[in-house]
Amino acid sequence: MRLPRFDYLGPDTLEGALAFLAIHRDDARILAGGTDLLVRMKKGLLSPKTLISLKALELAYIKKETIDGRDCLVIGAKTPISDIIASDLVQKHAPALATACKKIGAITLQHFAGTIGGNILQDNRCQHYNQSDFHRSGRQACHKDGGKICYAKDESDRCNSTCQSDGATALMALNAGIILAKKGGKRQVDLADFYTNDGIMPFACEPDELLTQIILPVQDGYSAYKRLAYRSAIDYPIVCAGVLLTLSKSSESKINGARIVVGAMGRSPLYMAAASTSLKGKNFDDTDAFQQAAKAAMDNAATFAVHNLGSTLEYRCSMAEEMVFQALNKAVAAHQSMEKLKTKA
Repeated sequence: MRLPRFDYLGPDTLEGALAFLAIHRDDARILAGGTDLLVRMKKGLLSPKTLISLKALELAYIKKETIDGRDCLVIGAKTPISDIIASDLVQKHAPALATACKKIGAITLQHFAGTIGGNILQDNRCQHYNQSDFHRSGRQACHKDGGKICYAKDESDRCNSTCQSDGATALMALNAGIILAKKGGKRQVDLADFYTNDGIMPFACEPDELLTQIILPVQDGYSAYKRLAYRSAIDYPIVCAGVLLTLSKSSESKINGARIVVGAMGRSPLYMAAASTSLKGKNFDDTDAFQQAAKAAMDNAATFAVHNLGSTLEYRCSMAEEMVFQALNKAVAAHQSMEKLKTKA
């Protein structure tokens, strides 16, 4: 499979990249690592007239800053996945993100091509859509391919492609925000609000906007990430879960708040509000509460799941509950380890 013809632009500055985006808009795509973009182009899923390369831009960094009086981790969108895995700041303040990044692609991709911004912005996937142009030419086009049919769900009036981003699931659990820049300004958006729940256009991003930063609030709590895939490397998850448990100010044995996010089950990562709220005020050793929250998360996620990732719905739904439960237990284990260290000290 060959790449289609395109114009290549390599701006030297962020301002130059934003100027190019303002001119070309829908006709352009951003090229950072290219691990998702170039594959889609080779399959005929995307044919941009122009690629705008970020190669020369300084958008790869991880630092701690105070923003609006709150300590935050600030991560450049072009930061390699391997840098996030190796970062002491990320391992200390956002272990769920470090774990998720370890699962993205293969080690070679993590080191040489994959970026955190690219992982957030990877297009939704579906086994019926992510095929070669030749394969798709032998059947009626689906919603995502410009048609009026969904092969994943009979008689559906919309695209049911699935967001399989490891990074986005972990980041949403960590209550991350992102910075979108355009010529003449920028805006900050909660990651949870960045996803449209539209399989065709999954991101609330204007054609002339560029993702430049990820903002992670530093929180007094414990996070974890679990995922299930056919292989330990290369494969996308067929279900995953990210969780964050914050400490109560009155008692370190109680949960002040929780965020449970299930990924690879819907058109966007799914924040489980009811399941998360159910853990407020619970003890860190309340296994029954965790099991109930995991089941509630599964029940909610099951309403979004369709047959489009090469696995049965029954299996994926049951594993959604298991991934949430394992992630919660992993966060609890981190809390218990810290309590033991405090006792020894």
